[in-house]
Amino acid sequence: MAKVNVADIRNVAFCGHGSAGKTTLVDKILVKTGAVHSNPSVDDGSSICDFDQEEKDHKYSIEASVVHCEHAGKRFNLIDTPGYPDFVGQAIASLRVVETAAIVIDAHSGIAVNTRRMFKEAGKAGVGRMVVISRMDTDNIDFEALVNDIRELWGGACVLLNVPLGSGADFRGVASTLNLPDDTSGALVDPNEIHDSLVESIIESDEAMMERYFEGVSPTLEELSGLIVKAVAAGTFIPIVCCSAQKDIGVSEVLDALATCGLAPADIARTATKDGAEFDVSPDPNGPLVAQVFKTRIDPFVQKLSFIRVYSGKLKKDDHLHASSARKEIKMGPLLEVMGETTTPVDHAQAGDIVAVAKMEDLHTGSSLGDIAMPPIEFPTPMVGLAVMPKSRGDETKMSTALHKLVEEDPTFHLELNAQTKELVITGMSELHLTVIRQRLARRDKLEIDTREPKISFRETIQTSAEGSYRHKKQSGGRGQFGEVHIRMRPLPRGTNLEEFCTKVNFPGLKDYHYDEKHNFLWVDAVVGGVIPGNFMPAIEKGFKERLDCGVIAGQMVQDLCIEVHFGKHHPVDSSEAAFKTAGRMVFREVFEKARPCLLEPIVKISITVPEANVGDVYSDMSSRGGRVQGADAAGGGMQTVNAEIPLREVMTYARTLSSMTGGQGSYSMDFSHYDAMPGNIQQEVMAKFKVEDEEDE
Repeated sequence: MAKVNVADIRNVAFCGHGSAGKTTLVDKILVKTGAVHSNPSVDDGSSICDFDQEEKDHKYSIEASVVHCEHAGKRFNLIDTPGYPDFVGQAIASLRVVETAAIVIDAHSGIAVNTRRMFKEAGKAGVGRMVVISRMDTDNIDFEALVNDIRELWGGACVLLNVPLGSGADFRGVASTLNLPDDTSGALVDPNEIHDSLVESIIESDEAMMERYFEGVSPTLEELSGLIVKAVAAGTFIPIVCCSAQKDIGVSEVLDALATCGLAPADIARTATKDGAEFDVSPDPNGPLVAQVFKTRIDPFVQKLSFIRVYSGKLKKDDHLHASSARKEIKMGPLLEVMGETTTPVDHAQAGDIVAVAKMEDLHTGSSLGDIAMPPIEFPTPMVGLAVMPKSRGDETKMSTALHKLVEEDPTFHLELNAQTKELVITGMSELHLTVIRQRLARRDKLEIDTREPKISFRETIQTSAEGSYRHKKQSGGRGQFGEVHIRMRPLPRGTNLEEFCTKVNFPGLKDYHYDEKHNFLWVDAVVGGVIPGNFMPAIEKGFKERLDCGVIAGQMVQDLCIEVHFGKHHPVDSSEAAFKTAGRMVFREVFEKARPCLLEPIVKISITVPEANVGDVYSDMSSRGGRVQGADAAGGGMQTVNAEIPLREVMTYARTLSSMTGGQGSYSMDFSHYDAMPGNIQQEVMAKFKVEDEEDE
């Protein structure tokens, strides 16, 4: 890698909604700068950025891809990110390692769901933003309306840096609104009308310049050019540029805008921690090493690639350094410069660089390198799950290995063995996300899997107090079995102060209590007089815990209750741990059934963003599913976000419904909230199903 001054590095992520033309634009930039000498195309599968087979088949990006080029004395590290919300994790991680986000909008389709999200995520990441209106060569473009929508949604800081000369088949170029050209014939907007607002947005970042301007002294072109980066970093100026990558019109101007308006590593304030103390990170090649893995990829040859952004210091092959994900120091392998799927060895990487390293098993997405740790990368929680099993018997180990590779690559893909349902469940961002996962398993690992909707983990609890006893007595010749246990069972609400609870119920002869946080289960040893010897109490507890895990009425985990063992009997010869364990398990079941048992189901918080015209539809749909709408908030751009709580069972496949309801304009996110009592009719169905399955197992 040629030595480059850190101030001349520009790290840029191209983001936006799917099919907005991001990949085509990045490919064309590589051609224009001479970084590649072919004619890459998404349509014919030769794109530099979309090189994965699934991307070629679907003709859209699934993973973020890193490329590089040089222009106007600047070194550009460009990241082409997926545009569909199903693969949003890749885009979020990419925004963490750049200084500029280029938000690409299709001139015909306008601002779509993921466009809004990516603009918001770029703001959260604290990077500079630029809007690229692509595909100006398409028909039926209402350019002025689109620009008005952008300014209404994201504010007056969004100003045209150039305007298109014609549109559709007549699109022939762009005219600068900063350095006004002589010929503006065919301009969809008069550049002279934009110039003043452009100047005001730029100088807003400099108070002295503003004072001079309002006193009647206009800044020179050189002064404005010098202030642009400061204005972009401050967010007072968000340049809008126009192009058609397909026709190669305006692409050079996009590159010029990135060179002029794009931020250098020193233009973004970043913080890291060391020994709990927080401090600023300076992009100094001679400073301490601060670096982070932001992406992991496993190529067809099962070679793990860890993509690293260096924020400070230098990274070299064979360096021995600390990694946050390793117990001891690691030895750095050969560093690689990345161009899509092609890698080239390099000697070192310095502050501002993006490189990859191969076969480093101790590195994972989010790992920090060096003694100074960058903040963790926060990924959205996947909520769409499928239970999986291999189609061919004997492929269980192969499936487990393949799925764990995918978990390593994709932080928004989770794998879990549900202890209650005994199912292996994969969870992703959407049905499309999981479909692509299956395709990758079939292609890369030659593994076919079957899927089904996973069982939902319910919970069992009680609604009132009850008491009872059970005598376990068995005599079959020789030493018998004997154990008798008397208990009182009470509900134990979540968040209860245990000391206050024990005092309130006034446990007679209270000696000891034991608490299980997982089940919110309290059991109290209130036995007096030695009617049950102390050495048998642990066996009784084991009996209780077996029942907590396997349930009573529906085979679900039991939670939120207290048991007081207050009396019992033993036999000097026939009593044993096994006898009291059985007695504990059986008395638990009998008293549980007396205490008005019920099933609890998971409730999720769901935030649904839809066009304002569809808000009423969402309210009605949530109500029909048993959801509780908690209000709506303006999301900008004619969108509203409806917030509700709803049973998880009602939204397992909500993506289909929402897409149909909003014509693909809706999006949603979910997070677990709490468990709540299930409606009686649904509870009876679950219990009846469990009874049938239990009888079949027997």
